[in-house]
Amino acid sequence: MRKAGREIKNFDEIVDVISRCDTMRLGISDKDAPYIVPLSFGYEVLDGKLAIYFHGAKEGRKAELLRSLPRVCVEADLCHGFPSNGKGSYTCDYESVIGYGVVELLEGEEALKGVRLLNEHCGIIAEACPPEAMAVTAVNRVVLDELSGKHRNLGDPNA
Repeated sequence: MRKAGREIKNFDEIVDVISRCDTMRLGISDKDAPYIVPLSFGYEVLDGKLAIYFHGAKEGRKAELLRSLPRVCVEADLCHGFPSNGKGSYTCDYESVIGYGVVELLEGEEALKGVRLLNEHCGIIAEACPPEAMAVTAVNRVVLDELSGKHRNLGDPNA
């Protein structure tokens, strides 16, 4: 990281950033260019690593790409405003997380757990996803084997 003072090194602090994000972007490799999709998501710490859960259709471009190239990148961020840097221009106060891992398609109880975690993170109180909806929904998990966080400023005009 070019500006080491901005790195978030503590795992729990990175999880805290994720807990406050409402959208995550999923980067998938495609033959001509990266394919990036915004996601609603759920998460948990699983065996000391951050696991991200998301869902979508069982068919379509995202599903096809994930089957053929399951190594992905995820990114989530929070923008806290654009203060003056005191030198005649402006900067951005932010927190962000980037991670890499391999997506796996979940079935059965693991898929139901993924939907429950997604709903909880999105503030949806639901008993369960109806079977007819689960029948046409792909539930995926990516356990992040590489993870980094970064923040800028957060109110410190000298940062």
